Amino acid sequence: MSLASGVPGYLERGEYNPSLDLALRAAEHFDLPVEAIFSRRPFAPMSAQLYSGSSQRT
Repeated sequence: MSLASGVPGYLERGEYNPSLDLALRAAEHFDLPVEAIFSRRPFAPMSAQLYSGSSQRT
């Protein structure tokens, strides 16, 4: 997937809205549904999900 060098940073900071084509190509590239990559609302930090204390240890 080819992007201008600044696009990933703009996307991460919410300073750029991807075109539908870009969103679909990214989803296809990562083999994920579009909504797993892009959302109109910010995603919760992964650390909150990974270290929430709700994991069960065996």
